Amino acid sequence: MKYISTIFLTIIMLLSFTVSSQSKVAHIDFQKLVSEMPSVLAAQEEVKKLEEDYQGEIEASIKEYQTKLQTYSAEAESQTDVTNQARQQELAGMEQNIQQFRQTAAQDIQKKQADLLRPIIENAREKIKEVAKAQGFDYVLDSSLGGSVMMAEGKNIEPDVKKALGI
Repeated sequence: MKYISTIFLTIIMLLSFTVSSQSKVAHIDFQKLVSEMPSVLAAQEEVKKLEEDYQGEIEASIKEYQTKLQTYSAEAESQTDVTNQARQQELAGMEQNIQQFRQTAAQDIQKKQADLLRPIIENAREKIKEVAKAQGFDYVLDSSLGGSVMMAEGKNIEPDVKKALGI
C-alpha cells in the first residue's frame, strides 16, 4: 500500500512539474506592425524622394544622349570617318555612364532604405521583448505571411506592442 501511494505521489509531482514547465507563447504579425509605424512611412517618403532625384538625373542624361545621337546622326554624312568614330565612342561612353549611374543609384537607394529601417526595426523588436516579458511570455512567434506560425491560437500581443510604440 505504501508503495502504491509513493508511486501515486510521484506521478502527481511529475504531472504538476510538466504543467508548470510549459512555456507561454504569443504571436505577432511583425511585417504588419512595422508597416504601420509612422516612422516607417517617413522613411519611405525619404527613400521615394531620393528615387525621384536619381530618376530626374537619369532622365536628364538620357535626354542629353538622345540629343547628341540625333545631332550626330543628322551630321554623319557631312563628317569624316574619324569624326564619326569619335562620336560613336562618345555615345558609347555616355551609354556606359548612364548604366553605371543607374546601378550606383539603385545601390544607394537600397543602402539608404536599410539605414533608415534598421533602427525602426530594432525599436519594434525591443518593444516586443518588453511587452512579452511584462506579460510573462517565453516565446513570441512571427505570424507574418511566410512566417513560421502554422496556427495562431495563442495571444496576439500586437495591440500591446502598438500601444508601447505609441501607434
